[in-house]
Amino acid sequence: MISAVILSHNNETSIENTLTSLAFCDERIIIDDFSTDNTAGIAKKAGAVVYARSLNGDFAAQRNFGLEKAKGEWALFVDSDETVSAGLAKEIQNVVAIDCVGFYVKRQDWLFGRKLLHGETDRVRLLRLARRGAGKWVRPVHEVWQIKGLTGTLDTPLDHFPHPNVAQFIDSVNRYSSINAKYLHGQHVKVLWWHILAYPTAKFFMNYIWHRGFLDGTQGAIIAIMMSMHSFLTRAKLWLLWHPHE
Repeated sequence: MISAVILSHNNETSIENTLTSLAFCDERIIIDDFSTDNTAGIAKKAGAVVYARSLNGDFAAQRNFGLEKAKGEWALFVDSDETVSAGLAKEIQNVVAIDCVGFYVKRQDWLFGRKLLHGETDRVRLLRLARRGAGKWVRPVHEVWQIKGLTGTLDTPLDHFPHPNVAQFIDSVNRYSSINAKYLHGQHVKVLWWHILAYPTAKFFMNYIWHRGFLDGTQGAIIAIMMSMHSFLTRAKLWLLWHPHE
Protein backbone atom coordinates (compact mmCIF):
# COMPACT_ATOMS: atom_id res chain seq x y z
CA MET A 1 0.00 0.00 0.00
CA ILE A 2 1.35 3.42 -1.01
CA SER A 3 0.30 6.59 0.79
CA ALA A 4 0.91 9.88 -1.00
CA VAL A 5 1.48 12.88 1.29
CA ILE A 6 1.22 16.43 -0.06
CA LEU A 7 1.83 19.69 1.80
CA SER A 8 -0.31 22.57 0.61
CA HIS A 9 -0.96 26.26 1.12
CA ASN A 10 -3.10 28.26 -1.31
CA ASN A 11 -2.43 25.91 -4.22
CA GLU A 12 -5.87 25.84 -5.83
CA THR A 13 -4.38 26.30 -9.32
CA SER A 14 -2.11 23.25 -9.10
CA ILE A 15 -3.43 20.84 -6.47
CA GLU A 16 -5.89 19.07 -8.79
CA ASN A 17 -3.14 18.20 -11.29
CA THR A 18 -0.95 16.90 -8.48
CA LEU A 19 -3.71 14.71 -7.05
CA THR A 20 -4.74 13.41 -10.47
CA SER A 21 -1.16 12.28 -11.10
CA LEU A 22 -1.28 10.34 -7.82
CA ALA A 23 -4.38 8.31 -8.68
CA PHE A 24 -2.25 5.13 -8.58
CA CYS A 25 -1.67 5.54 -4.84
CA ASP A 26 -3.87 3.75 -2.31
CA GLU A 27 -4.48 6.93 -0.34
CA ARG A 28 -3.76 10.61 -0.85
CA ILE A 29 -3.27 12.83 2.19
CA ILE A 30 -3.18 16.63 2.17
CA ILE A 31 -1.57 18.49 5.08
CA ASP A 32 -2.95 21.97 4.52
CA ASP A 33 -1.48 25.09 6.11
CA PHE A 34 -4.91 26.72 6.54
CA SER A 35 -5.26 27.81 2.92
CA THR A 36 -7.48 30.84 2.36
CA ASP A 37 -8.37 29.81 -1.19
CA ASN A 38 -10.22 26.67 -2.36
CA THR A 39 -7.27 24.28 -2.05
CA ALA A 40 -8.91 22.13 0.63
CA GLY A 41 -12.23 22.02 -1.21
CA ILE A 42 -10.64 20.90 -4.47
CA ALA A 43 -8.59 18.26 -2.65
CA LYS A 44 -11.63 16.82 -0.87
CA LYS A 45 -13.60 16.75 -4.12
CA ALA A 46 -10.72 14.82 -5.71
CA GLY A 47 -10.99 12.19 -2.98
CA ALA A 48 -8.03 13.20 -0.81
CA VAL A 49 -8.07 13.19 2.99
CA VAL A 50 -7.36 16.72 4.22
CA TYR A 51 -5.82 17.67 7.56
CA ALA A 52 -5.57 21.34 8.52
CA ARG A 53 -2.35 22.06 10.40
CA SER A 54 -0.34 25.26 10.80
CA LEU A 55 3.09 25.10 9.17
CA ASN A 56 4.52 27.42 11.81
CA GLY A 57 7.80 27.73 9.89
CA ASP A 58 8.67 24.03 10.13
CA PHE A 59 8.34 21.93 6.98
CA ALA A 60 9.91 18.85 8.58
CA ALA A 61 7.31 18.80 11.37
CA GLN A 62 4.56 19.15 8.76
CA ARG A 63 5.90 16.18 6.80
CA ASN A 64 6.33 14.09 9.94
CA PHE A 65 2.70 14.81 10.80
CA GLY A 66 1.82 13.43 7.37
CA LEU A 67 3.83 10.29 8.12
CA GLU A 68 1.82 9.80 11.31
CA LYS A 69 -1.45 10.03 9.40
CA ALA A 70 -0.39 7.73 6.55
CA LYS A 71 -1.56 4.11 6.68
CA GLY A 72 0.47 2.60 3.85
CA GLU A 73 3.63 0.55 4.14
CA TRP A 74 5.23 3.06 1.77
CA ALA A 75 5.01 6.86 1.92
CA LEU A 76 5.48 9.02 -1.17
CA PHE A 77 5.99 12.75 -0.65
CA VAL A 78 5.00 15.03 -3.51
CA ASP A 79 4.75 18.81 -3.30
CA SER A 80 1.66 20.65 -4.49
CA ASP A 81 3.55 22.07 -7.48
CA GLU A 82 4.82 18.65 -8.61
CA THR A 83 3.27 15.88 -10.69
CA VAL A 84 4.05 12.19 -11.15
CA SER A 85 4.13 11.07 -14.78
CA ALA A 86 2.66 7.73 -15.88
CA GLY A 87 6.21 6.43 -16.33
CA LEU A 88 7.24 7.39 -12.81
CA ALA A 89 4.02 5.97 -11.35
CA LYS A 90 4.72 2.62 -13.00
CA GLU A 91 8.31 2.64 -11.78
CA ILE A 92 7.21 3.39 -8.21
CA GLN A 93 4.70 0.54 -8.29
CA ASN A 94 7.44 -1.81 -9.45
CA VAL A 95 10.23 -0.79 -7.06
CA VAL A 96 8.24 -1.13 -3.84
CA ALA A 97 8.72 -4.87 -4.26
CA ILE A 98 12.50 -4.43 -4.17
CA ASP A 99 14.36 -5.01 -0.90
CA CYS A 100 15.11 -1.33 -0.23
CA VAL A 101 13.85 1.01 2.46
CA GLY A 102 13.80 4.13 0.30
CA PHE A 103 14.35 5.65 -3.11
CA TYR A 104 15.74 8.95 -4.34
CA VAL A 105 14.05 10.62 -7.27
CA LYS A 106 15.40 13.08 -9.80
CA ARG A 107 13.41 16.28 -10.24
CA GLN A 108 12.79 17.93 -13.57
CA ASP A 109 12.21 21.66 -13.16
CA TRP A 110 10.03 23.68 -15.51
CA LEU A 111 10.11 27.46 -15.28
CA PHE A 112 7.68 29.71 -17.15
CA GLY A 113 6.99 27.00 -19.71
CA ARG A 114 10.58 25.93 -20.32
CA LYS A 115 12.26 22.72 -19.21
CA LEU A 116 15.48 23.52 -17.35
CA LEU A 117 18.32 21.27 -18.46
CA HIS A 118 21.23 22.98 -16.71
CA GLY A 119 22.13 24.74 -13.46
CA GLU A 120 22.01 23.20 -10.01
CA THR A 121 18.37 22.14 -10.36
CA ASP A 122 19.44 19.56 -12.95
CA ARG A 123 21.46 17.80 -10.24
CA VAL A 124 18.74 17.58 -7.61
CA ARG A 125 18.11 14.13 -6.10
CA LEU A 126 15.50 13.92 -3.35
CA LEU A 127 14.52 11.09 -1.03
CA ARG A 128 10.76 11.07 -1.50
CA LEU A 129 9.72 7.40 -1.37
CA ALA A 130 10.42 5.22 1.67
CA ARG A 131 8.95 2.70 4.02
CA ARG A 132 6.82 4.60 6.49
CA GLY A 133 8.74 3.65 9.62
CA ALA A 134 12.23 4.01 8.13
CA GLY A 135 12.98 7.46 9.57
CA LYS A 136 11.94 11.05 10.15
CA TRP A 137 12.22 14.40 8.41
CA VAL A 138 14.68 16.93 9.88
CA ARG A 139 15.39 20.66 9.43
CA PRO A 140 12.55 23.21 9.36
CA VAL A 141 13.42 24.31 5.81
CA HIS A 142 15.33 22.56 2.99
CA GLU A 143 14.24 19.54 4.98
CA VAL A 144 15.60 16.05 4.42
CA TRP A 145 14.20 12.61 5.16
CA GLN A 146 16.71 10.73 7.27
CA ILE A 147 16.17 6.98 7.02
CA LYS A 148 18.21 3.90 7.88
CA GLY A 149 18.75 1.13 5.38
CA LEU A 150 19.47 0.42 1.74
CA THR A 151 18.34 3.06 -0.76
CA GLY A 152 18.08 3.24 -4.55
CA THR A 153 17.45 5.89 -7.19
CA LEU A 154 14.51 5.99 -9.59
CA ASP A 155 15.18 6.59 -13.29
CA THR A 156 12.09 8.64 -14.15
CA PRO A 157 12.06 12.23 -12.88
CA LEU A 158 9.41 13.99 -10.85
CA ASP A 159 8.04 16.99 -12.76
CA HIS A 160 8.26 20.27 -10.84
CA PHE A 161 6.37 23.41 -11.90
CA PRO A 162 7.32 26.09 -9.35
CA HIS A 163 6.61 29.80 -9.40
CA PRO A 164 3.99 30.68 -12.03
CA ASN A 165 5.30 34.27 -12.01
CA VAL A 166 8.29 36.29 -10.79
CA ALA A 167 6.30 37.91 -7.97
CA GLN A 168 5.54 34.54 -6.41
CA PHE A 169 9.14 33.46 -6.92
CA ILE A 170 10.36 36.50 -4.98
CA ASP A 171 7.80 35.92 -2.24
CA SER A 172 8.92 32.29 -1.91
CA VAL A 173 12.60 33.24 -1.75
CA ASN A 174 11.86 35.83 0.94
CA ARG A 175 9.84 33.35 2.99
CA TYR A 176 12.31 30.47 2.78
CA SER A 177 15.33 32.68 3.52
CA SER A 178 13.67 33.98 6.70
CA ILE A 179 13.01 30.46 7.97
CA ASN A 180 16.53 29.36 7.04
CA ALA A 181 18.18 32.34 8.75
CA LYS A 182 16.19 31.71 11.92
CA TYR A 183 17.17 28.03 11.88
CA LEU A 184 20.88 28.80 11.36
CA HIS A 185 20.75 31.37 14.16
CA GLY A 186 19.25 28.74 16.45
CA GLN A 187 22.14 26.43 15.47
CA HIS A 188 24.59 29.20 16.51
CA VAL A 189 25.87 29.61 12.95
CA LYS A 190 27.47 33.02 12.45
CA VAL A 191 28.14 34.97 9.29
CA LEU A 192 30.79 37.57 8.48
CA TRP A 193 29.89 40.71 6.54
CA TRP A 194 31.85 39.65 3.47
CA HIS A 195 29.92 36.35 3.32
CA ILE A 196 26.84 38.40 2.43
CA LEU A 197 28.50 39.40 -0.84
CA ALA A 198 30.82 36.47 -1.55
CA TYR A 199 28.39 33.58 -1.22
CA PRO A 200 25.68 34.98 -3.52
CA THR A 201 28.30 35.88 -6.13
CA ALA A 202 29.76 32.37 -6.01
CA LYS A 203 26.25 30.90 -6.15
CA PHE A 204 25.44 32.80 -9.33
CA PHE A 205 28.73 31.81 -10.94
CA MET A 206 28.20 28.13 -10.14
CA ASN A 207 24.64 28.11 -11.43
CA TYR A 208 24.93 30.30 -14.49
CA ILE A 209 28.51 29.64 -15.65
CA TRP A 210 29.93 26.44 -14.13
CA HIS A 211 26.71 24.44 -14.45
CA ARG A 212 25.89 26.19 -17.75
CA GLY A 213 22.61 27.75 -16.71
CA PHE A 214 23.04 30.28 -19.51
CA LEU A 215 22.06 27.50 -21.95
CA ASP A 216 18.53 27.62 -20.49
CA GLY A 217 18.02 31.12 -21.89
CA THR A 218 16.12 33.79 -19.97
CA GLN A 219 14.72 31.21 -17.55
CA GLY A 220 18.24 30.07 -16.75
CA ALA A 221 19.26 33.63 -15.92
CA ILE A 222 16.17 34.18 -13.77
CA ILE A 223 16.67 31.07 -11.65
CA ALA A 224 20.40 31.76 -11.23
CA ILE A 225 19.61 35.28 -10.01
CA MET A 226 16.87 34.05 -7.67
CA MET A 227 19.06 31.33 -6.15
CA SER A 228 21.76 33.92 -5.62
CA MET A 229 19.17 36.22 -4.01
CA HIS A 230 18.19 33.43 -1.64
CA SER A 231 21.82 33.05 -0.61
CA PHE A 232 22.11 36.82 -0.10
CA LEU A 233 18.90 37.17 1.93
CA THR A 234 19.67 34.18 4.15
CA ARG A 235 23.05 35.60 5.12
CA ALA A 236 21.88 39.19 5.40
CA LYS A 237 19.00 38.17 7.67
CA LEU A 238 21.28 35.92 9.70
CA TRP A 239 23.74 38.79 10.16
CA LEU A 240 20.90 41.04 11.36
CA LEU A 241 19.78 38.41 13.87
CA TRP A 242 23.28 38.45 15.38
CA HIS A 243 23.56 42.28 15.17
CA PRO A 244 20.03 43.58 15.87
CA HIS A 245 21.15 47.04 16.99
CA GLU A 246 23.75 47.86 14.35
